[in-house]
Amino acid sequence: MRRRLLLSLAAASSLAASFTARAAQRKSLADPLLMGVEQAMLDSGLGQAFQKGFGRDTGVAVQISGGQSAALIQALERGEIDMAMTNAPELEMQLEKQGLAHDRHRVALGDYVLIGPVEGKGKKAKDPAGVLGGKDIGAALMGIANAQARFLGNNGGSGAALAELPLWRASKVAPVAPWYVTADPKSSIIAQAAAQNAYAVVERGVWLSHVTKPLAIVVEGDPLLATEVHVMRSFRVNHPAAKLFTAWVSGPQGRRVAASVRGWRAAAN
Repeated sequence: MRRRLLLSLAAASSLAASFTARAAQRKSLADPLLMGVEQAMLDSGLGQAFQKGFGRDTGVAVQISGGQSAALIQALERGEIDMAMTNAPELEMQLEKQGLAHDRHRVALGDYVLIGPVEGKGKKAKDPAGVLGGKDIGAALMGIANAQARFLGNNGGSGAALAELPLWRASKVAPVAPWYVTADPKSSIIAQAAAQNAYAVVERGVWLSHVTKPLAIVVEGDPLLATEVHVMRSFRVNHPAAKLFTAWVSGPQGRRVAASVRGWRAAAN
């Protein structure tokens, strides 16, 4: 009897602690909405455009912080942020299937481009691997590998790094040193590619915001280069502004904002 009582008290204590933890995560519209945004969307201005537009239309403050999509999704799972804006569909869907994220909505469409060092203009333009003007990203990456031309890979858990994996599979080439190196996470991959006369895969919006000579777009338009931006709410945090933002960003106001940022397009309903 005593043992059952102790177990009941322990269970009640655990339940109370769990309830308290959940209650501590409840927020109000007076609290800033904490949103993690993939760094590339900040570099291209998309995240800031959504932040400004939502604040203007609703009066709710949004506090954004940049990071790699994989890390932001982990932070969302732990309840450290109210919502996340990322471009890592496989990781997003895994979290959604686990019931640890709600209201995943597509809010913008974009694509990646292959940039590289280009000399000359018009018909005289050329690049080290001879892939300029191509539409097949797999063939272009194979050409870079065959030419042993320098290629900078994106860092770890960024959306671009995750997007690179199927591109290399399409090329049927394993990227290896010395011609393939990972970019330094402490500085812009575009700046590094320009300094090293290297190729890289980047979001079009990022490129348009940081065009740097002698680099130019050498391959674009392959369907494999398409990307999507999604927002999700954390299961562990109850912020009313998160629902409000999801409705706003996937509605006509949000679509207008997405369409206004270079390199991005509005997502259809």
